[in-house]
Amino acid sequence: MKRIAIVEDEAAIRENYKEVLQQQGYSVQAYANRPSAMQAFSTRLPDLAIIDIGLEDEIDGGFTLCQSLRAMSSNLPIIFLTARDSDFDTVCGLRLGADDYLSKDVSFPHLIARLAALFRRAELQGKSLEVENLLERGALTIDANRMQVFWNQVPIELTVTEFWMVHSLAKRPGHVKNRQDLMQEAKIFVDDSTITSHVKRIRKKFIAQDAEFDCIDTVYGMGYRWEPQVN
Repeated sequence: MKRIAIVEDEAAIRENYKEVLQQQGYSVQAYANRPSAMQAFSTRLPDLAIIDIGLEDEIDGGFTLCQSLRAMSSNLPIIFLTARDSDFDTVCGLRLGADDYLSKDVSFPHLIARLAALFRRAELQGKSLEVENLLERGALTIDANRMQVFWNQVPIELTVTEFWMVHSLAKRPGHVKNRQDLMQEAKIFVDDSTITSHVKRIRKKFIAQDAEFDCIDTVYGMGYRWEPQVN
């Protein structure tokens, strides 16, 4: 079932859209503001996001959210659904990475048709990317399309940041990635100690699955590297 996220601060409108989309067979998660949406997205991205621009006390909160989502995924379909229908806002929204920009005056059949079109396009793109986004390194499998990591075919539950850090290390085994590299790959801007904490948590999650796991090597003074498994 396709998962749609709605980020809309007006409760009546939010619930109305949620009900209509659920009637169409979608799984819908609704959020009233940007922080609550980002907290959920940091754990799992939806298959499509519908965003209003003004979110509670953030007049352009939807624009900020769109930027954050686009940094987390280049192919996640994003639609602005808003009462702000000026050319300026429309251009801003599309330039920030949205795939579509609709007025709240749009009818439900029109909205449903736009969603279906975006899902069709995303599926076609997904098929072409599916093979190249599947990374296998010994017991490690990374499915970048689904943002899932498996160790010995068992899923490892990682946050979005942790996922991109593992992906960055594993795509070039043996190459050292410094903390700046990892920040860029994970699309985050934090201090070095936070990166260290992320790596510790990643190791613990793999070790919880396999006590012999030792593929993330610390290169003191430089960074980290993914050590190929020795058979």
